[in-house]
Formats: sequence, structure tokens, C-alpha cells
Amino acid sequence: MSERISREELVRIYNVEITFFDSLEEAGLLTTETENEIKYLPYDDLSTFEKFINWHYDLEVNMAGLEVISHLLNKIEKLSSEKFTVIKLG
Repeated sequence: MSERISREELVRIYNVEITFFDSLEEAGLLTTETENEIKYLPYDDLSTFEKFINWHYDLEVNMAGLEVISHLLNKIEKLSSEKFTVIKLG
């Protein structure tokens, strides 16, 4: 079993709405584990969750904006790793 933290504990610690967490999950921006009807976020994904909190609450980026930003950053990361692989092989 991986290290993880419950959704309820996260929203309490970070003082965010549980609907915000659920919206991130519904949009596919967070992947949770469920056990005994309790949702958990793996510790490895905490930094991603914190980024979304900062963007949403500090910069006032809406859910659609979070999806776009996340998609573009993932694409940049993928392209960067592909470029690195091509350069390394070439």
C-alpha cells in the first residue's frame, strides 16, 4: 500500500472546498484511491494538488483553465523528454 492522505484531511489542512477536490478528480487532474468509501490521494501527487490550489485560489484560474494549463504542461514535458531522447540517440 502506497503512502497516501485522505481527501477529508487534505481539504482540512489546505482549507479548500471538498467540491474543488472532487472537481479536480472528475476532470482527471487527480487520481485517487478509494478504500472503505474513503478517497485518498497518493503523497506523490501532493505537489500537483498544491499547484492546482495555488492556481485556482491565488491566481483565480477556473477549472477549465486548470485543465488547459495541465494539458499544456504535460504536453511540454512529453515533447521535452522526446527531444532529449532523440538528441541522446542521435
